[in-house]
Amino acid sequence: MDDVGVGVAPDPAVWRGRRVLLTGHTGFKGAWLTHILRRWGAHVTGIALAPETTPSLFELLSPWPELDSRIVDLRDREALAAAVADADPEVVFHLAAQAIVRRSYREPVETLASNVMGTVHLLDALRGCPRLRAVLLVTSDKVYRNDEAGSAFTEAAALGGDDPYSASKACAEIIAQAWMASGLLPATVRLATVRAGNVLGGGDFAQDRLLCDVVRASTGGEVLTLRAPGATRPWQHVLDVARAHLLYAEALLRDAGGVPATLNIGPPGGVRHTVEETVRAFVSALGADVRIEITPSPQLPEKTYLALDPSAAAAIGWRSHLDFAATIGWTAEWYRAVLRDESCARRITDQQIDHYLEEVVCTRASSPAAAARPR
Repeated sequence: MDDVGVGVAPDPAVWRGRRVLLTGHTGFKGAWLTHILRRWGAHVTGIALAPETTPSLFELLSPWPELDSRIVDLRDREALAAAVADADPEVVFHLAAQAIVRRSYREPVETLASNVMGTVHLLDALRGCPRLRAVLLVTSDKVYRNDEAGSAFTEAAALGGDDPYSASKACAEIIAQAWMASGLLPATVRLATVRAGNVLGGGDFAQDRLLCDVVRASTGGEVLTLRAPGATRPWQHVLDVARAHLLYAEALLRDAGGVPATLNIGPPGGVRHTVEETVRAFVSALGADVRIEITPSPQLPEKTYLALDPSAAAAIGWRSHLDFAATIGWTAEWYRAVLRDESCARRITDQQIDHYLEEVVCTRASSPAAAARPR
């Protein structure tokens, strides 16, 4: 696998013994981030719904020693407040959400209740946490008012959202801004939002996710139908995204001047690839026999062109490390291994984390962003 780019690595010492609350720990991205934090000795409390899929990455990586896993619905204000109080966190990563665009059309009220009011309930519960120093809310690349011009969005672009999911994430951004502007969290707490592009990687088994559909087609002998083959997205690997979250939180802990209140996370220069290109590359890397049919048909409205400008993330020492080919290759490697033997999921996950960090850690000492580490 060919890796490109350099960047700063997070500092495991920052997380050793630190109290962390992570919502959405049973999901795809949440399980990767939780696993990294647990490897580094953080005291992690996870709050989420039970995994929706079988298999799920969270279950494949079990058992989870010393993880305080709470199955709590963010829409349940009282239960969430009690779980947050028990966690008593210093750092919060808020990943929990209803994250499927097509599902948001089927369940608009549930999506808004989870993504909007769930965020409100969490922020309200955090008002009573005396140790709290940093909160990172994970939203989406779809928060922008997308006019389909194809240009890469900067963080200053107007918020919008023409579907329930996108609108819910834009609302979460506005709520976060209002929470801090209104003084509803102490001035000593740093709150920021991060807008990540479409995330790929091993362990995602959700419905209506592109590469998950490829895996299901390859194992079930089904035809894979592409209805929007020309749609573009800023695909990136989950380890690039997890590293960005950790670096951003470290910058917030340092309370370093000039750290932006929101950042885009995506491939450099607004790079994007089409759905068809991504699927065919993954099928080839997976070594699968998948019949692909391109059948444009009436579908739920979803934006065709989407790209991010992530250059501002240099403020936290981040740039993507895995290019498109490596992202596809690493993802295929994970699924090939686990489809052969589910019991190797932890081993291949650990191998990829170690390989990834070894590739970027050499730059940490020489980076200005690493000059001062939080205590």
